[in-house]
This record gives sequence, C-alpha cells and structure tokens, in this order.
Amino acid sequence: MSKARAKKIKLLLFDVDGVLTDGKIWLFPAPAGFEPMAAEKKAAEHAHIGGYSIASSSIMEAKGFNAHDGTAISLARLGGLKTGLITKRISETVALRARDLRLDHVHQGIANKLAVFRSILEQEKLHASQAAFVGDDIIDLPVMRNCGLAIAVPNGRDDVKEEAHWITEHCGGDGALRDAVEYILRAQGKLKDVIEEYIQERKVKAAKLTD
Repeated sequence: MSKARAKKIKLLLFDVDGVLTDGKIWLFPAPAGFEPMAAEKKAAEHAHIGGYSIASSSIMEAKGFNAHDGTAISLARLGGLKTGLITKRISETVALRARDLRLDHVHQGIANKLAVFRSILEQEKLHASQAAFVGDDIIDLPVMRNCGLAIAVPNGRDDVKEEAHWITEHCGGDGALRDAVEYILRAQGKLKDVIEEYIQERKVKAAKLTD
C-alpha cells in the first residue's frame, strides 16, 4: 500500500526538529558583539508567544544535521523530486542548511503547516497524492493526514507513527530523510540509476579539479 503511494510522489516535504535533527535544541552563550541574523530577527516577532525560537542577543541556538540527509537531497533532485521543509521554529542554522542543500521550499515560523502545504501544492501544480511529508510530532498530523504518503520517524510520538503509511528505519537526525528518499526512489524504480548518476557527477567534478 505505501509503495503504491510512493510511486506517485513528486514532492517531498519534511519537518526539521526531530526529523532533520534528533530534536535537541542547543543553546549557547553568544560571544561579545553577537548580532542576531535575519531568522533570529524574525523570531523576535513571536517572542511574546513562545515556542518559535530563542530571541536573544546573548544566546545562540544551534542544531546538528546528518551528512547522509544532505546526500539524500542530492539524490532526490537527480530523481526529479522537489524538496522542502515546513517548521514552526525559526533558526538561522536551518536557513543556512536549507541554502546549502538548495531546497525548493523553505518555510519557518509556521504553526499552521497544512495551509502552507496546500499553498506549495498550488504553486507546484500538484495533487496532494503526489506529495509526501515526514513528521515526528502532532503538529505534523494535519499535513500527514492530507498528503499522499505520510512518513514518520522511529523517535516520533506514538500518535504520529500510528497514522503514518511508513516509518523510516533510522531516527530523526540519524539519516531518516535518506531513508525516505531512498524508499520513494526505489518504489519508482529510479534509485539504482540515480545513485550511479550521483557517482558519475562527482567523478566529473573531481576530474575538472585535477585538469
């Protein structure tokens, strides 16, 4: 059933905390002269609500990402999948990682993820059945209930895993997104060719550097 759903996917969206990371949020004292960057300044707008970010000139928020998930985005791109994140928290760390990965859609500070999900579908001219979402907590359920392939991570809440069509082998922050990408591409019969194309691309780039 989940493989049949995976065959239709053209867009892969995901949460950040607990999916792209292990869910831990690291807070460090900021060095002297620290200036909040764009994302942190945006977070300050939500400071009176809470749960969006740490808006402070004396504290820095950091997250850890897995290199395997970075490769996953490259594989997804080669396989013709659009990618993007929808997260409630606002972090310059996430903004930097998103730019590094060249994600197609980046939405931070989003409490109503379903509304943004529908907006992305309209923008991409896709049906909900052509989109997958990877989540871990109850804030992700509205999108997971309305997308074609709902994916949960092992470290997700039980409520979320119970409603998922498929659960990744690896936990969030430990390669869960890679699992999701490979599952979709394998179901579409593209994974082997995409991996070979990925390897060939890097051979060409390496050759150019030695010329």
